[in-house]
Formats: sequence, structure tokens, C-alpha cells
Amino acid sequence: MPSFLQRHPFAVEAFFESSLVLAFAVPKDELQPLIPPRLELDTLHDTHAFLAVAMVETRDLRPRGFPRWLGQDFFLIGYRIFVRYTDPAGRRMRGLYILGSQTDKRRMAWFGNLFTRYQYSTIAVTDNTENGLRRIAAPRSGFEVTVATGPGDVPLPSHSPFCDWRETRRFAGPLPFTFTVDTQAREVLIIEGVRQHWIPTPVQVVAHRVPFLDALKLTGAVLANAFAVQHVPYMWKKGRVDRWDR
Repeated sequence: MPSFLQRHPFAVEAFFESSLVLAFAVPKDELQPLIPPRLELDTLHDTHAFLAVAMVETRDLRPRGFPRWLGQDFFLIGYRIFVRYTDPAGRRMRGLYILGSQTDKRRMAWFGNLFTRYQYSTIAVTDNTENGLRRIAAPRSGFEVTVATGPGDVPLPSHSPFCDWRETRRFAGPLPFTFTVDTQAREVLIIEGVRQHWIPTPVQVVAHRVPFLDALKLTGAVLANAFAVQHVPYMWKKGRVDRWDR
């Protein structure tokens, strides 16, 4: 069973220098086996569910109230599914279920696995912008995402199920909550995020290769949207636990 410490036992704050999130639309039947009981997929027209790949340049991650010099600077690649959860009081919440997390700092992976259940591993990451293109890559794994950074209209990805960018905003992230389920203990851990100045901008994806998704063998996955934000203060509240009786 996960340790008590993995219940996100204290509030955490950080600063996002940048966050780039690609959302992939997947037939809901393909994603359903990847989420635990008590969670349900958050879908579009009850057909497509969504899996996000988030690339976040993070500064000063630390327990809330601690000085910045004690914070962790790192790059994060996270894999999340958009889900919903209904608590025992009947309150419905939208949030994310995390499949895995990758970081370029071993210390961050160690602390992340000590205090969360987000399944951290380490990965070497490069992040370069040149000639109007930003390329984030992890050469050893084969991960690569390239986006255009220049001005101009951004078309929706060619196979996106959305009608326009306004419709995609609902699945742009981040969502207010992150959920972890412990089926043995019959509990749901809820972490609420609090953000400021989150103004997502659509970006055009020039190329992408995501081995983590390839390993899931999601035959129907298509790129649905991509958004970027910069310079965002962020805070996660202390985790709280819901327990169920049956």
C-alpha cells in the first residue's frame, strides 16, 4: 500500500516559466481501462476522451511558505487523462488522473515519489528555440515535440474532433483537481490546484513523437489541440481524502 507521505501531506507552491500542453483525443473505450474505479472519463459528445502531454519548465517548487532558495528547478513531462469524480456528497469535479511523470532532476523524482503517487522517472531533456520553432526533446527515449512560436493564425490540428479553438478550451488544462485512487484502502486522494494569470495561447504543432503514448497502443489517438502559457504562479493545496463504504 502507498505510504501516508504519498498523500500530498502539505501545500506546495511553484512558478511555471512555461507550460506547453498537447491534448490527444482517443475513443473512450481505449482509455477506459487506464483509469481506476470511482473515476469516469471526461468526454466530448460521449465519444472521445482526452489524454494530455504536459511539458512544464518549473522554478522554485517548495512547500508553501518556505523560502525560494529551498525550491527545486526542473523540467517536467507529465501524462494525464481528463476525468470526473463525484464525491460522497454528490459534488461533481473535473480533474486529471496522472499516468506517469518524467523529470530531468533525480532529486525531483525522489521527492516526487516520496510525497505523491505520480510515478516519477528521470529523463534527459533539451529545450531549444530557434528560427521560430521550439523543440523539446528527450533523445534517449525518442520523445520530441516541435511547435511554431511566431505570430499568426493557428489552425486546429487536421484530425481534431473539435469545431474551433473555443470548443477546445474546455480541454486545455489545467483542471482544478488531480485525483489518485487507492482501491485497497478504498479512498480517493484529491489535490486542488490554484493558479494565477493562466491565459492559454493556441500553438501549432509542427512535429511530435511521444513514446509513452506509443507504448499504450492507442490506435485511435489523434492530436486534438495544443496550448502554451508563460510566467504563472501556481499552488497545490494539501491533499484531502475521500473514503467510500462499498
